[in-house]
Amino acid sequence: MAEGKKVCTFGPESQYVEMAVEVFALLADSTRVRIILALRAGEMSVGELAEAVGKSPTAVSQHLAKLRWGRIVSTRQEGTRVFYRLVDEHARRLVAHAVYQAEHALYETPAHHRGEAAVEDLEETLAETPGGAS
Repeated sequence: MAEGKKVCTFGPESQYVEMAVEVFALLADSTRVRIILALRAGEMSVGELAEAVGKSPTAVSQHLAKLRWGRIVSTRQEGTRVFYRLVDEHARRLVAHAVYQAEHALYETPAHHRGEAAVEDLEETLAETPGGAS
């Protein structure tokens, strides 16, 4: 194993298991996953996020409220505008790995293993794909 690489040492009895389930439940929505992918580029307003994920600002606001509750996104206010950003890299990485796992379900040898598409390219393509169930 590479030096400096963190290893999860939590066991099945960990006090964090139930909270982890809550995180997965919070992320079990395609609009929220798209919001997280969009926020990888940096802060965005509700209107910018709505355009990026192909949903109404009202729907995006509701999803952002849930992501704020789960401490996945935070806000910064500038005048009357509110900008959203990821709190840390954990949600971005979790979503990216979920997408890679989904790619495994579609292909015997996914592109991220073949070297045909860089991981960043796959993430970028997913972030640009609008729609999906909310």
